[in-house]
Amino acid sequence: MVAKRLDSKIFNVPVEKVRDGWYSDKYFVRTKEVLEKDHRHTRVVMQVFCRKGGVLCGVDEAIAILKLCAVNAENLRIRALHDGDRIKALDTVMTIEGDYSTFAHLETVYLGVLARGTAVATAVSKVVNAAAGRPVLFFPARFDHYRVQEADGYAAFISGAINVSTDAQGSLWGGKGIGTIPHGLIAAYGGDTVRAARAFDKYMPEDVTRIVLVDFENDCIRTSLEVAEVLGKKLWGVRFDTASDLRDKSVKGRGKSSYGVSPELCRKARKAFDEAGFGHIKIIISGGFNEQRIRHFVKLGVPFDAVGIGSALFANKIDFTADVVVVEGKPCAKVGRRYNDNPRLELVE
Repeated sequence: MVAKRLDSKIFNVPVEKVRDGWYSDKYFVRTKEVLEKDHRHTRVVMQVFCRKGGVLCGVDEAIAILKLCAVNAENLRIRALHDGDRIKALDTVMTIEGDYSTFAHLETVYLGVLARGTAVATAVSKVVNAAAGRPVLFFPARFDHYRVQEADGYAAFISGAINVSTDAQGSLWGGKGIGTIPHGLIAAYGGDTVRAARAFDKYMPEDVTRIVLVDFENDCIRTSLEVAEVLGKKLWGVRFDTASDLRDKSVKGRGKSSYGVSPELCRKARKAFDEAGFGHIKIIISGGFNEQRIRHFVKLGVPFDAVGIGSALFANKIDFTADVVVVEGKPCAKVGRRYNDNPRLELVE
């Protein structure tokens, strides 16, 4: 069964600007202009490959760009892998066959889409694996431009993170943003987390999960128990977000590992919740977590139920390159490059 691709219209591609080369490197725009003015309609095979392995994403949007913005796009023959496919370094992920003058100007745009999507999807996949079955809360929206949220949220979704923080991040796959009671709301109630939690509970619909940030006073366990006394079973979980230069008041240990959201804090909290009859409360950890730190917590057996992660998901890049490798049916590529077919490619309808 062939995997279903996303409809090209869902991406809201700014078609006219892309067609006009607004987002393209100028040399590609000028290449198209030269070929058109010289009436040179060379039929080529353009081969797109990745520089590093990972989880592929951005394919359907790249196809949308070609279908919506190429000249006479119906004459292009596109073969491609699917979003979510695992790829190795140098794998061919897409080929585009057709009159080069009709799509030369689009290379910058579709390569950028693939690079961004694959980098985010790969980073999320690593975190999901590190969390060993615990939910991952995808919370990087504040660390980048708002226009990338739709694509980033889709990259997270295909990699296993179904908890996103904005509705935009869930727009391509039908998800909705979730979240916690933030520090700002607590501050608006004079720094009283309980009062903020009461207000949130009063005015938010019942289907909104009650998750409360409890580090405002740097006393996570006490604050959690106070909130639990008020919300009871309605309190789904608490989020620890202690700053990396602070020790929570409950933490007695010393050394680097005692700062921020520490193993000691999580262990003491789990014990305190259970002993107080609040065993249902889930512990969400956040604040500077990355794949390595999550794996460390799992290896130590630290009790936590979910992890929120943000800027760490943008730490690494995965680049893509496109080359003309066949011209008028004959091999023609720069030295060091050649046609490298991938039997996994599927014809795009």
